Amino acid sequence: MASYTVRPLDASTWDAFDELCRTSDGFPSGCFCIGFHDEGPTRDAACNRERKHARVLAGTTHAALVLDGERCVGWCQYGPVSEVVRIKNRRVYDRSQVGPDPAWRIGCTYVRAGYRRQGVATEALGGALALIAAAGGGTVEGYPEPAGTVPAGFLFHGALSTFERFGFARQRTIGKHRWVVTTTVEPA
Repeated sequence: MASYTVRPLDASTWDAFDELCRTSDGFPSGCFCIGFHDEGPTRDAACNRERKHARVLAGTTHAALVLDGERCVGWCQYGPVSEVVRIKNRRVYDRSQVGPDPAWRIGCTYVRAGYRRQGVATEALGGALALIAAAGGGTVEGYPEPAGTVPAGFLFHGALSTFERFGFARQRTIGKHRWVVTTTVEPA
């Protein structure tokens, strides 16, 4: 197994994130992980890139990037509810919600083709949780699916088993296979 490092998405890691978004075959090429923010994605990759870069510079987007050397091989997007606003199956989510919003949401997990099933998604989620702990911790919510329900390249919310390895508990389903899972992260 390769040795990876995890770093936050910021101005110093933008180029590595940008390269992965621009060169991935198919999705997320052109998405730039903007889909869970208020503005959502457009069909214009340059616009999505510009919006994401502006958020990075403003500190209004968060992700744990997994690096193999200097090459970004995956990420886990996370953020406060005010930042990760859009989630799939939103109507079902809103109808079934009990209690207050979580402090944090896990929006998207992506692993570069050729690196899947090599622990990158696990490193990314663990990195996101460590960054959340460093930011004060709190309740974290994710929306994973069981592995095998969609091809690995489309498991953007992460695998349910990966979340459960980190102590997330299943709360309810909000889609055919999508779960709402939660955990509490203690401050670092």
